[in-house]
Amino acid sequence: MMQARNTKIFTLFYLMLVSLLITATPVNAALTIQITTGVDGAQPIAVVPFSTDQVKTALPYDLVSIIKNDLARSGRFAPMPEKDLIARPHDGGTVRFGDWRLVNMDYLLVGRVRQLGDVNYEVQFQLFDVFKGEQVTGISYPFVAGDTRRMAHRISDIVYEKLTGQRGAFNTRIAYVTALTTAATGKRQYHLNIADSDGFNEQTILDSSKPLMSPSWSPDGQQLAYVSFEAKRPQIFVQQVFSGQRQRVTDFKGLNSAPVWSPDGKSLAMTLSKSGNPELYLFELATRKLTQLTKHPAIDTEPTWSPDGSKLVFTSDRGGKPQLYIMNLSRNKPASRPRRLTFEGDYNARGVFSPDGKHIAMVHGNRGRFQIAVLDIINNTLQVLTDSHLDESPSFAPNGSMIIYATSRNDRGVLAAVSIDGSVHQRLEVQQGDVREPAWSPLTNAQ
Repeated sequence: MMQARNTKIFTLFYLMLVSLLITATPVNAALTIQITTGVDGAQPIAVVPFSTDQVKTALPYDLVSIIKNDLARSGRFAPMPEKDLIARPHDGGTVRFGDWRLVNMDYLLVGRVRQLGDVNYEVQFQLFDVFKGEQVTGISYPFVAGDTRRMAHRISDIVYEKLTGQRGAFNTRIAYVTALTTAATGKRQYHLNIADSDGFNEQTILDSSKPLMSPSWSPDGQQLAYVSFEAKRPQIFVQQVFSGQRQRVTDFKGLNSAPVWSPDGKSLAMTLSKSGNPELYLFELATRKLTQLTKHPAIDTEPTWSPDGSKLVFTSDRGGKPQLYIMNLSRNKPASRPRRLTFEGDYNARGVFSPDGKHIAMVHGNRGRFQIAVLDIINNTLQVLTDSHLDESPSFAPNGSMIIYATSRNDRGVLAAVSIDGSVHQRLEVQQGDVREPAWSPLTNAQ
C-alpha cells in the first residue's frame, strides 16, 4: 500500500516537472503575439495618428500603433489600416462624420500629444460614435516618456470599456517561466519572467539553475508566490515583483506546491505532503498559521479560490481519476465536505475561477487529448475551447475575456490565449526555446 502511495506521489511530482524539462537554446525570450482567429464582424474603428506638432523630443514608442495593436488583439475590433485613412483629424471640430460613414466606420479615435518638459508630456484624445456623430468620451492625461507604453494601454482600456461595457485588461502583466539550455555549457537555466500583456517590457525577476513553477499573483499585483527547487526539493517563496525581495514561506518535508493567493491577500492555499499524503492547507502569511483543509487517502492538489474567497476548487483523484472538486470555506467553521464538480471526460484538472465567479477554466482530458475547457457553473455545461493535444495551466485575464494557457507547437512550449466563448485565438511565443506556467496579473485601482 505504501509503495502504491509513493508511486502516486512520484507521478504527481513528475508531472509538475515534465513541462519545464525541455532543452532549448539561449535567445531573447520576449513574447510575440499573433492573432490566429478573430471575431467575425469585429467592429471597424479608425485610430488616426495623434498630432505631435507640440512635441520637440519624439516619444520612445508610437502611442497610436500600440493602441491599434491592443484593439486588434482583443479580436473585438478591426482597426483601419493607416494607408486607408480618408482624413487625419486631431479633434472633433474637424471631423466630417459623413465621410467616415461612407467607408462604414463605426468609431473614430483622434488626439494630440504635447510636450510639457524634458520628459513630461500630455495626451488628449476623443472617441466618437461615427453614425451618431457624437463623442463617446474625451480625456487628457499627463505622463512621462518612460511610461509611453503603459499610457497607450490605458487609452486602449478606456476605449475597450466604453465600447464593450467590459473593463479592459491591456494595462496588465503576465508572469511565466522559461527553461533554456546554454549551448556553451549544456546547463539548463530557468527564468521567472514578467511582461506587459502584449509581450513587451519583459523582465526576469529570478534566475535559477533549478526548476521554477506555479507563479501566482497577489491581489495587488505587487508580489508573486511560486515554487522553487533551488534546494533540490520544492519550496514555496513569496517575492516582491519590483524590488526582488523575497522570503521562503514553506520548507516542509515532501511536496510544497501549487500556492495561490486568497482574494484578500492574507493567505495562501497550497498543497503539502508533510504528513505523507498530498493535502490542501491554508497558510496565513502574517501569523504563519497553517490549517489543514482536506484529509483523504487520495491526492488533493491545485487549489484555486473563488473571487469572494468563500470556496476552493481543487484537483483530486479520490474518484479514481483526476477531477475537480469544490468545498466551502468559513473563517469560523471547518471546511465543508468536498463535492465533485466535473464528470465529462476522464481527466479534469488545474481549475481556475473566472473573475465573476460564473465559470471555471480547466485542463480537460479525453481519449489522450488535453485541452482547455470552461465550465458554466450556473448551467453546469462544459465547453471545450481549444483543439490542441497537450494544453495546460489556464489563467483568466482579469476582466474575464480571455484565458491564457501553455501548449506546444513544433515540439516547443508556447503560450496561447482563447476567448471565453472560443471565438478568438492568439499565440504567444518566442523565436526559439520554451515558455510555460502563465499567470495573468490582476486589475488594480491604479490601472
